[in-house]
Amino acid sequence: MLTLDTLIDNARAGRFGPDPAEQRIALAFTTVQAVRHEGRAQGYRNEVLSLRLGEAVGSCAVEPGALPAEALDDCVGATAAELLSHPLAPVRIAALDAFLMSARPHTPANGARPQPLPAGSSLVKSRVRARAVAELLPLDRVRKVLVVGVVNSLLEQLRERGIGYLPCDLKGGRTEWDEPVHADAQARLDDCDALLVSGMTLGNGSFEPLLAHAHHTGKPMVMFAQTGSAVLPRFLGSGVSAVCAEPYPFFWLDGGPGVIHRYGGAR
Repeated sequence: MLTLDTLIDNARAGRFGPDPAEQRIALAFTTVQAVRHEGRAQGYRNEVLSLRLGEAVGSCAVEPGALPAEALDDCVGATAAELLSHPLAPVRIAALDAFLMSARPHTPANGARPQPLPAGSSLVKSRVRARAVAELLPLDRVRKVLVVGVVNSLLEQLRERGIGYLPCDLKGGRTEWDEPVHADAQARLDDCDALLVSGMTLGNGSFEPLLAHAHHTGKPMVMFAQTGSAVLPRFLGSGVSAVCAEPYPFFWLDGGPGVIHRYGGAR
């Protein structure tokens, strides 16, 4: 089974073509968002670290306020190779994402299937994205989905299809429908027959136990990824069955049309 460390080692060794020691990060920035969609009772906040490498932007979500200010200074002017060894996991993930976005961009030649997002409100775009993600599940044979990283639009899609779900998020809490959110996703793995997992798990260290479970049991594992959108397609066939990849700029930043990229899964 492919691991994140192995993928990073392969990137460092130049196995994707470019030498990361010869590529420098020109720009590092964070994007902070607070939102409550119209008609929704709850809101949430996001913070994302992004690194610019040539034309590519790689990103990793972090807990709001958790990223030290000096992390941006560490990144600017550093080589991709140096940041692949950075002590902070979000920096390593953002660097790997930027490097792979440059070396393996989201194109049909690399296996990506573009899916347009319409112009509209953040809720309209969220629902269209959620539908595109849900369609990657084998819906005809899924009864209960472990959803790691609660997005109410995704839960809404599963509810409309009559599919049960177990909502999980490290922060706990309640869903829009006042259902309890489980803080320990690993404790509920045996209760599901498919996994729907946020790319944020790459940055907080919870990805690989979920990947190992999917790999060893054969359960479908669909990733929806703003964090690591170029990283997660590399895990197709090694525990991940499908990816909905959404590179920066994300749907919630712009009311105009956009695009996401789907890999694997149902066609």
